[in-house]
Amino acid sequence: MAKENTVVEKLQKLYELQQIDSELDQIEVLKGELPIEVSDLEDTIAGLERRIDKMQAEVDDLNDTIKGHEAAISEAESLITRYNSQLDNVKNNREYDALMKELEIQRLDIQLAEKRIREANVKIAGKEETLDATKERLDKKKKDLEIKKVELEEISKATEKKEKELRKASEKKRKEIEDRLIKSYDRVRGNYRNGLAVVTVERDSCGGCFNQIPPQVQLEIAMNKKIIACEHCGRILVDEHIMDPEGAESAKKEKASK
Repeated sequence: MAKENTVVEKLQKLYELQQIDSELDQIEVLKGELPIEVSDLEDTIAGLERRIDKMQAEVDDLNDTIKGHEAAISEAESLITRYNSQLDNVKNNREYDALMKELEIQRLDIQLAEKRIREANVKIAGKEETLDATKERLDKKKKDLEIKKVELEEISKATEKKEKELRKASEKKRKEIEDRLIKSYDRVRGNYRNGLAVVTVERDSCGGCFNQIPPQVQLEIAMNKKIIACEHCGRILVDEHIMDPEGAESAKKEKASK
């Protein structure tokens, strides 16, 4: 059965984990908002591409509609030619009236088809104008994405080795700490943008929120007998000499003498 860590060992491991994770945080700061910007641009580009595909499909449908109307006009014109030739051979007024009625119907069909074609062309012009503007915007976003990707890649290359080492060290250190403390550590880290969950007492104050720490609490922190959290921000408080037992002992005596 593995030996359980003492309180001071737990505090030391938590402090070491914090130091490692803080270095990782600094790398993320170096990258800045680039990862988010790249992701947002990729989402925007995908949305614009879907919009372009949809508008292009609508334009294609309108062109197919125009072709259908043009075919209808061609058919109507053929019928008009045929009916006109039949007028020369009518035998009575009834046949004449019937042919004239058919001619009128075909002329009306042509007028209606031509109107539909004009309407479709107006819609196409509007959609193509929007399509051109969207394509222009897409090209600009793609150029922006390329620039951001290059910037991110350059930073990633410069920090890749260090980042891998730190992540490996962080994972290893986490395995040395009990789950209960890790959950608490991660929860507190997630509450603050600077990611500080374990801080030292600096100038009699919490190194995270900078609120004053009472002398008695400082003494208890220096004794490393229990894990103490700041009553104001919830961060775990450790003595500044946590990694230096000899220095910590001197600090205890100094605080006790006050």
